[in-house]
Amino acid sequence: MVIREASLDSADAVTVGGLVRAYLERTETEKRAHGAAASGSGYPLTPPHEREVSDPRTAYAGCVTLIAEVDRQPAGVVIVKVGGGVAEIKRLWADPDLRGIGVGGALLDTALSVSESDARLSVWHWRTAAIRLYESRGFERVASWEDRAGLVCMVRRADER
Repeated sequence: MVIREASLDSADAVTVGGLVRAYLERTETEKRAHGAAASGSGYPLTPPHEREVSDPRTAYAGCVTLIAEVDRQPAGVVIVKVGGGVAEIKRLWADPDLRGIGVGGALLDTALSVSESDARLSVWHWRTAAIRLYESRGFERVASWEDRAGLVCMVRRADER
């Protein structure tokens, strides 16, 4: 497995767009199954989400975008937005067909190495395997900064690294 920073000025933009699309489509399907989808929301993706997929270079400007590859094939992605004394972990996704071999953990560990700051993320409450992964890396549940019900907010303090 290789984890590398994506160059969104290259063919990596298409790869990142595809991985983010898979993440977002899965998320929308799960939200509907768990009653967390907003009524009238676009399906499969809302216009802002479509922009992330079609133009990741603009959508993730100022972020670090990491790709996981297994046997030279895309296996996962994570976006890290650093600013204001915190690193926000976004769009952490591992191909479901490759889960169980450490793709998510490797992406998360590399994402955490991008910054010496506190790290934060939000995750849907039904994603219990992801929550276990985050907790195994020192993330703790905190009061929500999200206005969407069902999201668990988590922080890993820089001094706990």
